[in-house]
Amino acid sequence: MSRVCYFTGAHTTSGNVIKRRGKAKYLGGVGIKTTSVKKRTFKPNLQTVDIMENGAPKRVRASVRAIRSGLVVKPMKRKYTYTRELREAKAAGK
Repeated sequence: MSRVCYFTGAHTTSGNVIKRRGKAKYLGGVGIKTTSVKKRTFKPNLQTVDIMENGAPKRVRASVRAIRSGLVVKPMKRKYTYTRELREAKAAGK
């Protein structure tokens, strides 16, 4: 499984870490100087969750942002054997 969100498509991106030294001019210094620039990665906060897709449960990786925003529809925790529809159908049949 790749590091990509199933719903939003969020994936690993790259950026820079910039180290600086000195004191800002407005604080009375001579200015801030850049001493090094290194590459880094930004990784999405992915969680493995069970979802309902086309009436069947499926396990996917979703970002926490997608889970919180309500894009993830989780399956029922239990499959009840005696539902309201069955009870009403049985009562109508008597």
